[in-house]
This record gives sequence, C-alpha cells and structure tokens, in this order.
Amino acid sequence: MAKSRAANPPKDYESALAEIEAIVAEMESGQLPLDASLAAYKRGAELLNYCRLQLADAEQQVKVMENGTLQNFRTDSSAQNDPTDD
Repeated sequence: MAKSRAANPPKDYESALAEIEAIVAEMESGQLPLDASLAAYKRGAELLNYCRLQLADAEQQVKVMENGTLQNFRTDSSAQNDPTDD
C-alpha cells in the first residue's frame, strides 16, 4: 500500500469505497508484509469511518419538509406498512 494514499483524505464516498475494496483485495492476496498489513488495516478503518459519517450526513439530508414539520424519509416498503398514509 502506498504511503501517499494513506495520507490523502478521500474526495468522496465513492472514492473511499473503491479504496476500501482495493485494500481488501490487497490484504486478501496475502502478499503484504506485516507492517503494510497493519497500515492497510488502519487506512481501511479510517475510510470506513469516513463512509459511515457520509452515510449519516446523507440520511439527514434525505429528510423532507411536509406540512411544516420535518419527517424522516420512508422507503416504499415502510410506506406500504404505514396505515396512516391512507
């Protein structure tokens, strides 16, 4: 794993996810020495945290205004199970 990659923050969620996938593939190859494996694991943990924060932020942004009150976004399946929508 290149040290420059570990020093750079991801530019977006998709980039972070792609980097996580590359790290997993690298680690699964079994070709990394111990110190590189530890660095890859640390970078993967940082990227995972970044992705979780991005998803939480996106969830907040998906809330919609309805009749002056802020309500959570509902998926089609949750809307079908809600009898108050009739």
